Amino acid sequence: MCSHGHSHNCAAEHIPEVSGDDVHRYDMVSYIDMERVTTLNESVDGAGKKVFKVMENRDDKTEFVESDCDHELLFNIPFTGHVRLTGLSIIGDEDGSHPAKIRLFKDREAMAFDDCSIEADQEIDLKQDPRGLVDYPLKASKFGNVHHLSILIAANFGEDETKVYYIGLRGEFQHEFRQRVAIATYESRAQLKDHKNEIPDGITKSLF
Repeated sequence: MCSHGHSHNCAAEHIPEVSGDDVHRYDMVSYIDMERVTTLNESVDGAGKKVFKVMENRDDKTEFVESDCDHELLFNIPFTGHVRLTGLSIIGDEDGSHPAKIRLFKDREAMAFDDCSIEADQEIDLKQDPRGLVDYPLKASKFGNVHHLSILIAANFGEDETKVYYIGLRGEFQHEFRQRVAIATYESRAQLKDHKNEIPDGITKSLF
């Protein structure tokens, strides 16, 4: 399993809860290459990929993943293309099996627990969140262009095993994101041909 000798020196950030119409959308599940998702230390083979549900089914507690011999779980999540990740949500149980700390690694395919001693791209201290109301923002500088994400659940709230019902990812497929930026950039430019009839005659005559 992962080495627990490395230090965690990142301070816990204040994470606001969101509800109602202000809830974030976690729609990146459609861009996950689900056939290639792997979960290490899951007690039931294939259970880990089932926590990547559409947002509307995140309250479904019939499907979940539980760790096997200790509290750690390691998810390897390939995408069908390059994505921009901006946040995530995790739902666990109301007891000590809920994840308490995660470590995120970008673009390191087929990670094993022995690889987890390297510096993570981001570490997050979690709240117990059985309803999925807490949004955890991801660093834009780290996750602006990602084709593979690894999520290590490094600690829970005290139980021997960890249980996860839902992991939601917020962001955009890079093609869609770049297309919107290109359109916005184009529309923000003043096109002279669109304003040729608005140029005062006085200014036009002064050019000759």
